[in-house]
Amino acid sequence: MWKTIRSSRRATLLGLAATLFMALGLAQPALADPLDAPRAQGLVGERFDGFAVVRDPNAGSDVKALVKSINAKRKAFYDQTAQQQNTSSVAVGKIYANKIFEKAPRGYWFLTDTGAWRQK
Repeated sequence: MWKTIRSSRRATLLGLAATLFMALGLAQPALADPLDAPRAQGLVGERFDGFAVVRDPNAGSDVKALVKSINAKRKAFYDQTAQQQNTSSVAVGKIYANKIFEKAPRGYWFLTDTGAWRQK
């Protein structure tokens, strides 16, 4: 019984990941992500929980404002999707974080759940 519940939950989470990609435009590589340039410069990284983070304390206020804006949009989307899927926004964020990592080019930085930075 537990195995069936876990399999069902896994299928739901995979469906959720596909929904996230479509809704956030990640399935359309022709569209540039506003974080692409700061991530490529190493100013911004991605966290294990699906949120962006400023890596360089000397990053400009424009970069910091961009990260804050992007994270607010992500949080709203994670919350809405979690409510629709009857799961937690934390779970949604972690799925999104994994997809960001998979799609990211070499050189992007990622903050693990242990607090260590890892470059792809």
